[in-house]
Amino acid sequence: MLLFASAWAAEVTLWHAWRGEERAALEAAAGQYSAAHPGTTVLPVFVPHEGLASKIDAAVPRGNGPDLFVFAHERVGDWAAGGVVLPVQAEPGFLPVALDALTVSDKLYGLPLAAKSVALFRNTTMVPEAPTTTDELLRVAAGLTGDGRYGLAWETASAYQDAPWMHGFGGGVFAGDRVLLDRPENAAALAFVVEAARFGPADPTGALVTQLFNDGRAAMVVNGPWFLGELAEGLPYAVSPLPVVSATGRPAAPYVSVETLFLAREGAEAREFAAWLAGPEGGRVRQEAGRQLVARTDLPRGDDPVAAAFAAQLEVGVPMPTHPDMAKTWEPLARALRRLVRGTTSPEGAVAEAQTDFTIVTRPAPPPANPTPWLVGLGLALVAALGLGGRSAARAGLSRWVWVLPWIVPAFAAMTLLVMVPFVVGATVAFFETDGRSWSFVGVAHFVDILLARDFPLSSPLSFWSTLVVTVGWTVANLVMHVSLGVALAMLLREPWVRMRGVFRAALILPWAVPSYITALIWKGMFHRQFGAINAILGAFGVEPVSWFGSFATAFAANLTTNTWLGFPFMMVVTLGALAAIPRELEEAAEVDGASWWDRFVHVTLPLLKPALLPATILGSVWTFNQFNVIYLVSAGEPDGSTDILVSQAYRWAFTRGHRYGYAAAYALLIFGILVLYGRVANRRAGQKVV
Repeated sequence: MLLFASAWAAEVTLWHAWRGEERAALEAAAGQYSAAHPGTTVLPVFVPHEGLASKIDAAVPRGNGPDLFVFAHERVGDWAAGGVVLPVQAEPGFLPVALDALTVSDKLYGLPLAAKSVALFRNTTMVPEAPTTTDELLRVAAGLTGDGRYGLAWETASAYQDAPWMHGFGGGVFAGDRVLLDRPENAAALAFVVEAARFGPADPTGALVTQLFNDGRAAMVVNGPWFLGELAEGLPYAVSPLPVVSATGRPAAPYVSVETLFLAREGAEAREFAAWLAGPEGGRVRQEAGRQLVARTDLPRGDDPVAAAFAAQLEVGVPMPTHPDMAKTWEPLARALRRLVRGTTSPEGAVAEAQTDFTIVTRPAPPPANPTPWLVGLGLALVAALGLGGRSAARAGLSRWVWVLPWIVPAFAAMTLLVMVPFVVGATVAFFETDGRSWSFVGVAHFVDILLARDFPLSSPLSFWSTLVVTVGWTVANLVMHVSLGVALAMLLREPWVRMRGVFRAALILPWAVPSYITALIWKGMFHRQFGAINAILGAFGVEPVSWFGSFATAFAANLTTNTWLGFPFMMVVTLGALAAIPRELEEAAEVDGASWWDRFVHVTLPLLKPALLPATILGSVWTFNQFNVIYLVSAGEPDGSTDILVSQAYRWAFTRGHRYGYAAAYALLIFGILVLYGRVANRRAGQKVV
């Protein structure tokens, strides 16, 4: 039993990212425990895996978030050093390798629940026997590829799913304690990935691989135990260890992750439930209902062939490194792999580029600066501002309006708490180097690094100035499309000869009403190179399929099309409202005078629309300038970050490039400055009298 300090907690919140059978087993275990312990209610809360780590980093150090959470073991070193997770003690019965993975400075942080790695799933109708070598794997895959079927599929642009081949060829991420991506063994592994990708779909995603395997159109896939909950009922499948690499004689060795129950907040009830869930009783529920390979030695495996296959795979796996630099390798490797799969670089070039990107991301932080001059300057500025404000108030005779203060104070307080305080805090972060836990004042070093392009060359698509050019082009192109299409549809829908105008108006507003992230995901699927509706339509006219995210022009066009669909209804609605206030007699008089329809629009209708369109255009430009959802979800910045805009670059610096929150805050402050300057100029233009 765990040795814990006593604390009262009637409710235990547990965050997790499990899906399918695992999620159902966890919820069943929580219900079973809550029923047996009336004083404790366990609340499992599902959080998507993509955002779970960032939510934990943001919430737990500030006393918020869950009592317990489930995550892979590789972050344990970082979380233990930052006080995110608390130490625990455990009885015997756990796999020694799992306990070793969770031990930091002779203390155990977290209780191991299950060990996981990828393995080879095969459709037994097409592949009754598992390939034992990579040569055999490719030969079988080649024979099963064609006529809409694929012999072998996995997410080839995923560094995690390509790791087995890197280890099998004798490479990997670390050489000792140093990240060394640029080595011949890794290049050889990526050459194998390119060869194997010929027998799979273009641009494979997790959802696509799942669909193909369930439809019987993929003979073999590489995936993990979480894939079990997504398989179609009655599908004939088996799981086998990955084959031996023919070139080296080494087994393909995937990363082994220990799914761990971490204690985030002190509490007797949380500790007791953790001991139960990780213990024999909770382990039995997870093993039987969730089909987990539980990290215990005192539970029989039974005769489940799937569990046996994963157990055999774990024996040759490589424990996921807990070194803090490990998390910083994912984005450089992913970017290099995407370039490799697109055919824009060689395996040797890919590993060299990944090493270069890693070096840039891990560049040492700016040296600390002396905060004293800054504090003195800030104090003098505040004194000067108060003095000027008091003098202006005296001149304006504001003392006569003291009686209105009770009416405006609530709104002022709300604006201060909801807008000003978060803004000041965020702006302050820009002057510090911080990962959310340790802080170092660096002054304007982040702004200097960004503006002088010290991280990436000026010509790189990841530099601030290149991204600014793309952002401005993105904003202008969208405004042209939004305004022109919105005005054109509004002009059409006001014509009395158009039947069912009300129906068309309601239908055309729907793109604006649907949440933007849903629309973005739908359009992303439509732009898929192999299975998307756009290429299917082009194919009907004899046009070759387009790799929409393989070049800047096509990826930008895909983003622009998606955001045009999202943005034109707003301009249409604004224009329809303004047109309702314009007398038709003015246009009729111009027509009688011989003016064409274009002259009537340019010289009569458009000037009367400007008072409504200009503010709407300014507002739309600000929205578009910071349109994160479309960029992140549709093109994801591809290719090579060239379609990223400033706000998505700021996000990447905060969450995928080593959690450099100060650097990201400096990015955000520069974005704010650009928009303030633009807003001042645009508002002056909009405030001018329309002749």
